[in-house]
Amino acid sequence: MKNQELQLLYIFDAIMTERSVTRAAERLSMTQPAVSNAISRMRQIWNDPLFVRKGRNIEPTSHALSLWDQVSRPMHDLSNAVSATQFDPATAKRKFRIAVTDVSVELIWRQLVRRLEEEAPGVDLHAVPYTPERSHDLLREAHVDLAVGLLTQHDHSLRSTWLFDGGFRLAMRANHPLAGRPITLREFLEARHLLVTMSGDAHGFVDNYLDQKGLSRRIAATVNHFSIVPQLLRESDLIVAIPELISQDCGFVHGLWMGELPFNVDPSSLYLIWHARHDRDPGITWMRELVGNLLRERWAEVMATEPCSHV
Repeated sequence: MKNQELQLLYIFDAIMTERSVTRAAERLSMTQPAVSNAISRMRQIWNDPLFVRKGRNIEPTSHALSLWDQVSRPMHDLSNAVSATQFDPATAKRKFRIAVTDVSVELIWRQLVRRLEEEAPGVDLHAVPYTPERSHDLLREAHVDLAVGLLTQHDHSLRSTWLFDGGFRLAMRANHPLAGRPITLREFLEARHLLVTMSGDAHGFVDNYLDQKGLSRRIAATVNHFSIVPQLLRESDLIVAIPELISQDCGFVHGLWMGELPFNVDPSSLYLIWHARHDRDPGITWMRELVGNLLRERWAEVMATEPCSHV
């Protein structure tokens, strides 16, 4: 292969990864016109349009997708091999994108930003909204470097490390008619429920359990982040099942009553997830260890604190 075509493959890989000429130029430390000129050369050499405009982004043609399927893994392996000893946090200039929920952001983001300021001042940290389904695709398509959440898909392309297991509590306003005593299954099913769903799907872990029993509940409202939950509960008759981790946040539970679900639900396991292409990337490895250690440390700290007064 000619050197020119090898260089074009690097640029092609960046464009396919970013799905944007602007972001590809930033990734490659090139100007936008230079990347656009490279695309023109690709089209001429490979005899295909390769990319078509779709809004602010670009959409690859079927030929481009076929080509990337053949070259993406070798390109990542080659890049990792070349850069395997070139990541120094103190001097690195790099951007990391991590798919996280607002709960994870609340848990570690302040500490993580502080650590980066101290140890890696040239490293940028971007939080990307997490959904169990979409985040796995974001990892495969290299739109994010790491994800923190549930491991709902298993294949050879994804790697993961277990962080911790968390149970669930029942929350409602302190003067709710059901507050202050064990709730029955019938009362639970007849209540108006709030569901926190990152994907927008009105079906959660509680509904998975109820499905197995041939039961169902009414999801009266959904939200896509946890921060609004306390105020919604204080101002309504809604009840909600929330992760045990949040129930230890005294600011979150102020004015609420916390109780047990009327049935046993297996704890959910939280994982740190990345793509296999980054197994030997020293920068990803460094960030992975930093994020994983912080999450485990903060989980242990939170669970070791005295229970909050819930009213």
